[in-house]
Amino acid sequence: MAGPTDLAFDPWDPDFLADPYPAYAELRARGRVIRYDPTDQWLVPHHADVSALLRDRRLGRTYRHRFTHEDFGRSAPPPEHEPFHTLNDHGMLDLEPPDHTRIRRLVSKAFTPRTVERLEPYVRGLARELAGGLVRNGGGDLLADVAEPLPVAVIAEMLGIPQADRAQLRPWSADICGMYELNPSADTAARAVRASQEFSEYLRRLIADRRKEPRDDLMSGLIAAHDEGDRLTEQEMVSTAVLLLNAGHEATVNATVNGWWALFRRPDQLAALRADHSLVPSAVEELMRYDTPLQLFERWVLEDIEIDGTTIPRGSEIAMLFGSANHDPAVFADPGRLDLAREDNPHISFSAGIHYCIGAPLARMELAASMTALLEQAPTLALAAEPERKPGFVIRGPAALRVEVR
Repeated sequence: MAGPTDLAFDPWDPDFLADPYPAYAELRARGRVIRYDPTDQWLVPHHADVSALLRDRRLGRTYRHRFTHEDFGRSAPPPEHEPFHTLNDHGMLDLEPPDHTRIRRLVSKAFTPRTVERLEPYVRGLARELAGGLVRNGGGDLLADVAEPLPVAVIAEMLGIPQADRAQLRPWSADICGMYELNPSADTAARAVRASQEFSEYLRRLIADRRKEPRDDLMSGLIAAHDEGDRLTEQEMVSTAVLLLNAGHEATVNATVNGWWALFRRPDQLAALRADHSLVPSAVEELMRYDTPLQLFERWVLEDIEIDGTTIPRGSEIAMLFGSANHDPAVFADPGRLDLAREDNPHISFSAGIHYCIGAPLARMELAASMTALLEQAPTLALAAEPERKPGFVIRGPAALRVEVR
């Protein structure tokens, strides 16, 4: 078994965080599954294994539907973290059937192709407005000025969160998502707990308002479904709303800024895109593959499994490395090359199986809309300052992306 001292994989090392892809190549050469002691996990770096395990029902996002903590050989979370875990554990991403099936069925009604299509004029209009503001200012922070406001506004609009309340959504989300990093610090946990409490309290007030005065929004729809007998508890409504906000913008924000940073470093590809806007759909897919916004996805082993002759016992945690899988040369020709016209591109940035991203069609639309708006309105967009990566590993993206319109 590989220990922490003989691997280039080090999710706390700034050099690794700047470019993890060479370390992934080393992991793939090591084998199909590698024990990593610092996080008490088994790393899975190959595309075929990650894809298969995402669909394997012997693994789960939770084990509490089948085992107690003691039965599973795990310790319960610290009591002071309870508000975070109550919020997180009742969202469908961290549930397994039948609860996952029940909640996803209700939420999926808001993400049908027809519903997403109806949102397109709003998304495109907002993208043009945000890009126009960036141009009028001669540049700015692409993350704060375009990448972030677009998906936050869209998911807030869908949920029915009033405009005046939206400024707090992103800070709450950022603090909660800090707990998804590997071995989060005590300060990170404290911020996540506080944000979980404040966000939950806000949503309970919103639910109470919508019970009195229903509107044409997703929150009112979830309340109506509960009232009609679909057994959605108030905690599930709160957790679902938080999950939709977090998942509905985190990946899109980071895919946008990761993508433009990659384009600035590959001027030949940026020039090709500027010359031919019909490349936008394939560019969105390639940029999500090339610098994956969600690098790692964890699953619990509910029954012993075997990978390449290695038995992974029940009670273990598997870390599926999406970033590595998206650079696997067994699947992607010349994976280290950015190719916006890449045709065969089965990336797994939206996951797979029952936890496949329910908002993937909306995310693709948002990414295409913002890219198109910037290509049309800011054809001379350029990098103004070298960005710094955020310190986290799991959710990958820069803290800011300063640009200028020349």
